[in-house]
Amino acid sequence: MFAALAEFIRELIVEGTSEGLDAARARGQRLGRPPVMTPDKIRLASQLVGKESVAAIARLLAVNRATLYAHVPALQDRRRTALTRPGRIGTTSPASEA
Repeated sequence: MFAALAEFIRELIVEGTSEGLDAARARGQRLGRPPVMTPDKIRLASQLVGKESVAAIARLLAVNRATLYAHVPALQDRRRTALTRPGRIGTTSPASEA
């Protein structure tokens, strides 16, 4: 008996939550976690690439280095080459294959 009542109450809660989220979307509210990298931060980071280290740019913008690599187009090529350099962890080099 209590299980059926609990299930009914849970369905009411889920339905109310769903209606609230739909209403918020209809008002144009953005749901979820706010983005860390705004267009201004991406623009600033792009201007600093080559002048400052990635770590310094990350500290300045208060983000992780991985976030910069994911959002700044100029750094995306660097990330791929850094990950494939011989001798790096997770890659194979001719010396380790012998």
